[in-house]
Amino acid sequence: MDKITKNTTLSEILEIKGAEKILSKYSLPCLSCPMAKFEMEKLKIGEVCETYDINLEGLLKDLNGELDKA
Repeated sequence: MDKITKNTTLSEILEIKGAEKILSKYSLPCLSCPMAKFEMEKLKIGEVCETYDINLEGLLKDLNGELDKA
C-alpha cells in the first residue's frame, strides 16, 4: 500500500503494524464493536471519522507516518 486515504478500509489499515495503536489513540469505536468485525472490509476510514467526528486529517497523517516506517 502506497498511502492511506479516506477511502482505505479498516481491514487494510489493520494490516499495518502499529495501526491499531494509532486508531485507539483517536478513540475509534470500531475496534471494540463486535458488529464492526463483520464490516471491516467495507468500512472506509473517512466514513467512520465523519460518523464519529474524528479528526480525519490528523489520523491519516499519523497512519501514513506509520506506513512510511514499514
